[in-house]
Amino acid sequence: MNKSLLLAWVAAIIATLGSLYFSEVMHFIPCTLCWYQRIFMYPLAIMLGIAVYRNDKEIYRYVLPLSIIGMFISGYHTLLQKISYLQQFEMCTSGVPCSKDYINWLGFITIPLLAFIAFTIITVCMIMIVRSNKHAK
Repeated sequence: MNKSLLLAWVAAIIATLGSLYFSEVMHFIPCTLCWYQRIFMYPLAIMLGIAVYRNDKEIYRYVLPLSIIGMFISGYHTLLQKISYLQQFEMCTSGVPCSKDYINWLGFITIPLLAFIAFTIITVCMIMIVRSNKHAK
């Protein structure tokens, strides 16, 4: 079994379960950008789980677009929370504002940053799989 594939799956599972914990247990209402991040993360947990089971080394074709887009969304969301100037471009118009920090561990770790880290881990793992596939040929 490919360790990169397994690590990507574990990151997707932790991110998915973490987001469900924050919303269902802690009762944090997701903002618009949080929903978009969930839209890109949740399928990854399923797709990568199937890929781990089948040892599918071609899964990067389907995972990379989702993880890269998710990285951009969560990166923007993180910057929106941390840079007050960007809050004038906030896209959340109803409900919870995207700039709201539900958590702020150690003064900089927020939910969007956790999502960004997960998307980055998945993206790096997929790039490692692409490279190992090229070396195997």
